[in-house]
This record gives sequence, C-alpha cells and structure tokens, in this order.
Amino acid sequence: MPKEIEITVNKRQVVGKKVKALRRQGITPVHLFGPTVKSAALQGDTAELEKVLEEESEVALIKIKIENEKRGRHVVAREVQRNPLTGQLLHIDFYQVKMREKVKMDVPIQLVGSAPAVKISGNTLEHELNMLTVESLPTDLPAHIDVDVSELKQGGQSIRVRDLQVKDGVSILNQPELVVVKIAVPRAQKAEEMVEVVAEEQVEEAAPAEEETTQS
Repeated sequence: MPKEIEITVNKRQVVGKKVKALRRQGITPVHLFGPTVKSAALQGDTAELEKVLEEESEVALIKIKIENEKRGRHVVAREVQRNPLTGQLLHIDFYQVKMREKVKMDVPIQLVGSAPAVKISGNTLEHELNMLTVESLPTDLPAHIDVDVSELKQGGQSIRVRDLQVKDGVSILNQPELVVVKIAVPRAQKAEEMVEVVAEEQVEEAAPAEEETTQS
C-alpha cells in the first residue's frame, strides 16, 4: 500500500456566499460525498490542505479525520477549485472510497523528457490529451501518468493511449487510438511532403504504361 496522506478536517456550519469569510480566515470549504455515505459539509486549514494537495501529486489516496470520529476515512480529491487569476484555493470535493472496490477517476498526464523532434526548425510539441480516465483499487490509483516524449524524433510522430504503460492493476478506459501528444510540422513542410508523395505516385502509375509502349 502506498504512503498515506492524513489531514484533520472539521464539520462546517457556514454555507453559501458566507464561506468567503472562512477563506479570509485561512479556512477552505470541503465537501465529502460517496456512493454509500451521507454528504457532509466540512472545512480545513488552507495551508494544511495545500500541503496535502502537493503531496497528493505523488499518491492519489488521502485519509481524512473528522472531529469526534474515531476512524479516518479514505478519500480521493475529485475536484479542486481555484481562483483562475490568483490561484487561491476555493473548494475541494473529497470522494470517499471503499478499499476493496475499484474506483474510476480522471488523472492528469505529465509529460517527461525532451522530444528531439522539436529541435528541428518549425516543429512543435502539441499536448492533445491532458487527462486520462483510469480504473483501479484505491491503493493502486496513480496521482498522474507520466508520458515520456524522448522517443519523438521526427515530425508527424505521436504517442497514443495504446502506447502508454501503467502499473499492474490499473486500467485506462480512454479509446486506444486517441492521440496524447504529437509532433506538429509547419504547413509549408506538410505541403512539400504532399507534393513529393503525389509525384512519387504519379511516377509509379506511369511506369507500367511506359513499359507497355516499349513492348509494342
């Protein structure tokens, strides 16, 4: 079982627009939900929650302890809301899981390495897919999936979902043919390549006709 991240949260009485006052006090609203639990309005220290989210980048499973409860609850961060301008943490949705039941979750794709193809003038690396939907037991849930782009050496090359490697027990539910990342080439270069292809096809088509003429 991977390292557990633990945090203590409290029950929340403040709801609606009044939660702005909580944020000014360094407290972040939290919502707990799940298929077999009663939804609960909670709150936690913003600095502590930020620390948990930072650690969660390495492991998806979190253990929260609610005041006056003896046992902790295993959860995953389903949604994290931030102010798009300042990055301030606004709200977290925690989804409670059952340790022996598989769970589906969207996890981010993290590009690693350097693609040699981008050193060629005009080529660019395009990140087509940012999230993957995976299914596994809570203890196997990855916080992210690394995609090594160092094998992309030529324009037009791509990495698709089917090419990704994940650890045993984890299934990727996205369509295998979806492009995750690719090397895009300049339009002028594409046009040049198309002209070459067409020219080659024309030569191939003309060759038999020339041979027949010679034979007659």
